[in-house]
Amino acid sequence: MPWWERNNLRLIQTNLREVDAAADVDRLIADVKEYSANVLMVNAGGIFAFYPTELEYHYRTPYLKGDFLGEVVGKAHRAGMRVIARFDFSKAHESIFARRPEWFYRTKDGREINYHGIVHTCLNGGYQQEYSLRIIGEVLDRYPVDGVFFNMFGYQTSDYSGNEYGFCYCDNCRRRFREMFGLELPASADPADPAYAKYREFQWITARDMLDKIHAAVKSRNREIAISTYSDHKVDIVRNESNTKLTRPHPVWPYSASENVKSIEDTFHDKLISNCCINAVDLPYRYMGVSRHEVAVRLYENIASGSGLDFCINGVFADYPDRENLQTVKEIFRFHRDHEAYFGELRSTADIALVKPMGSRAYGGREYLGIFKMLKESHTLFDVICQHHLPEREGDMDRYRLVIVPDIRHWEDRQLEALRRLQERGVRLLATGWSFTRPEHAGFLKDAFDAEAAEFWPDADAAYLHVADKRTFPGFAERDWVFIAGEFACVRFGPSADTHLPLVLPSTYGPPEKAYGHRTGEFYGAGVSRKSGRGDGILVPWQAGTLYYRHGYEDHKRLLLSLVDLAVDRSAQMSTDAPGCVELFWNRTPKGEGFLQLLNLSGFNGVTWAQPLPVGPIRVRLKGFGAVSDVTALKGGGIAWEADPATGDVTIVLERLLDYEAIAVNQGTGGT
Repeated sequence: MPWWERNNLRLIQTNLREVDAAADVDRLIADVKEYSANVLMVNAGGIFAFYPTELEYHYRTPYLKGDFLGEVVGKAHRAGMRVIARFDFSKAHESIFARRPEWFYRTKDGREINYHGIVHTCLNGGYQQEYSLRIIGEVLDRYPVDGVFFNMFGYQTSDYSGNEYGFCYCDNCRRRFREMFGLELPASADPADPAYAKYREFQWITARDMLDKIHAAVKSRNREIAISTYSDHKVDIVRNESNTKLTRPHPVWPYSASENVKSIEDTFHDKLISNCCINAVDLPYRYMGVSRHEVAVRLYENIASGSGLDFCINGVFADYPDRENLQTVKEIFRFHRDHEAYFGELRSTADIALVKPMGSRAYGGREYLGIFKMLKESHTLFDVICQHHLPEREGDMDRYRLVIVPDIRHWEDRQLEALRRLQERGVRLLATGWSFTRPEHAGFLKDAFDAEAAEFWPDADAAYLHVADKRTFPGFAERDWVFIAGEFACVRFGPSADTHLPLVLPSTYGPPEKAYGHRTGEFYGAGVSRKSGRGDGILVPWQAGTLYYRHGYEDHKRLLLSLVDLAVDRSAQMSTDAPGCVELFWNRTPKGEGFLQLLNLSGFNGVTWAQPLPVGPIRVRLKGFGAVSDVTALKGGGIAWEADPATGDVTIVLERLLDYEAIAVNQGTGGT
């Protein structure tokens, strides 16, 4: 078994500066050991070589006195830690640009990107295509590293100040795009330009091709070396980040680590995810960390969702100026070390799958996030399956009773066929937004949902949905209309579909004396197609998830979850009285034992992260679990439990949730 497959990484990355090539390695190793880390990620090469390279076009940091990388690898191994060598081939020193300019990125008017003496390379140029493989080979042939990581892999078109320069127009990109598609590079990122759609595909194909080359170069030397980058193609460890950026628009996303981990853990059986908690508030402010409470949530979400731990600072700990978060990180890393037998091999029990938009023309990101948030807040168990991997996962998706498609508009034929076959085998489909409404998908829309697209509204401004059916949509006794906005697909449903939520057409809304005259139109906000011998098709032709993600009105969540309830009993496995601010995780171990985790997000007010307010008591009922021998709270929280031998139900009461609790439910005979 490769060393990483146990999925118990406790990774510390010290994102080294060129001056750190002269750092005290003994101090570095001792500092990292304080975190109970079992993996150290350290700079090796690319922008700067942290070892005495013999390659002509590999710039050695001038602060290097001996063999920094070699010393780190040797001493880390003796301290019981694995070492992942970090490379960054997205840029190179300007001295290399002066000698080999054909390797580098070019703007439309032929300019390079030179940022403080470091110049952007091009994925299709000789530096990345060929010379990077020589650098990787030199490191692997010299040092027994355990893994390799590639930072900023792919097409990098902006500098660290956030300035965007557009597509690369170097001769290599022009030639390769012309050879692949017979077209010139698009003039801009215009969605209406057919060349732009081809360019998105070009980026997707060429990036995967480069990863093929890297995989061959690494694995031909040693198959036990783990490959990692921010892609899922030909890698062993998918790396992602929970980070912040001061210019990032609101809303702040509280489920960053959970989503990053779930999308990989749930989709792939042959790779794992290491989601890095970036300490810095932003790239220009690398030496001030985010709130320690946000750090704690990210790290707990990592392990609760099925991953290990991953934390990064810039530079070395010896002179790092912000130490406020570090004790929290140490405590969580230590907790994972002491209880790692429970983590890393969690088995999902969910019978709902949420499709994540992925691919060269992915669309529907906000809709996906909004629905993800709805399911989390309602404590609905669900998995995340990446769109581009649906055909590979189809064979083991029969256990899902419902697959949710969040406003995904671009599909490959093989992906549609996977969904079609799942529905034919009884799996229900729920699609939102303009999913399947493109002309080329008309057949699938008709077959799966008994619906035909009639017209499209780019903005349903001032429109409502009439919640007339109070039985299907409970909780609306005092509200008959719910506002909608954004894109709306006017579809006509066929005879097999039950229609819900009649569209109330926009009318005058100002001045108030003229705000009347609304009337019900011919279109609906939902249709449920029921065909004998196959799974239902539920179509919601508006953006419930996007509206909830942006604005947070409970009505949109309640409407969509009511439609989910038509397809699946969300409380069949588990029910709880926990408030929505408690993120809940319920999994089985490989031995069939239960593992319940609760994370308190009450300290998040939409912008600020603070000390969470204690929540409790919290009651969780695990339905049909079976005989229980013991129930243990790993962090020592007060619990009571009761097992019903007649039903196999187990009821657990957690007296008080402070930040996080993990509860092991052990199988066997026993009482209360």
